[in-house]
Amino acid sequence: MPTDSRAATALRFLADIAAHNDREWFAAHRTRYDEARAAFESLVEELIPAVAQVEPAVAPLTVRDCTYRFYRDTRFSPDKSPYKRHFGAYLNPLGRKSPHGGYYLHFEPGHCLVAGGAYCLEPKVLRAVRESVVDRIDEFRAIVEAPAFRRRFPTLGSEWVKTVPKGFPRDFPWPDYIRCKDYSVSQSLPDAFFDRPDWMAQVVDAFACMKPFLDFVNDTVDDYL
Repeated sequence: MPTDSRAATALRFLADIAAHNDREWFAAHRTRYDEARAAFESLVEELIPAVAQVEPAVAPLTVRDCTYRFYRDTRFSPDKSPYKRHFGAYLNPLGRKSPHGGYYLHFEPGHCLVAGGAYCLEPKVLRAVRESVVDRIDEFRAIVEAPAFRRRFPTLGSEWVKTVPKGFPRDFPWPDYIRCKDYSVSQSLPDAFFDRPDWMAQVVDAFACMKPFLDFVNDTVDDYL
């Protein structure tokens, strides 16, 4: 378990709720949830000013601005588990629901990660970002093909269309850069990552690495806000 007692408390509880995701177990262990939630929120409170050193726009955010409800909305899901199996913090200067790209930290045993990007873009906004990639391809390639960026984030996007989108040149030399349905990147982290005394600084380094990518995407997205 992580040497940071706050990370250890959060991850230990999340491992247990994944194995006992029911209301009876949760009610009997509500104090542990409260402790784990408080531990994670303490980490987020520390993370915000650290990230603000590389992305000043996040400085005014509060923990509440960045975190989510733990209770799942099961109305339209075949998974009726009442609780999430993770804690997440999304540092977005314009709010969690904004299409403006932001920075994300995910705590889930066996599935921890850092990520960032612009998600759930409206079709016209997604098309505009793709057009920016095509029109500014040298600038975009310089960002996403930089060795440090590619080591951390070898895959661009989390979902893709199968072919070059309609209206774009079929012979575009870098089709993977415009097949994305979202413009995001992520890096998986082993649970042991949080054993490192400098783990938070390493998370900030990952966000600093992705910032030029987010700046490029947001330059177009923000025209539609």
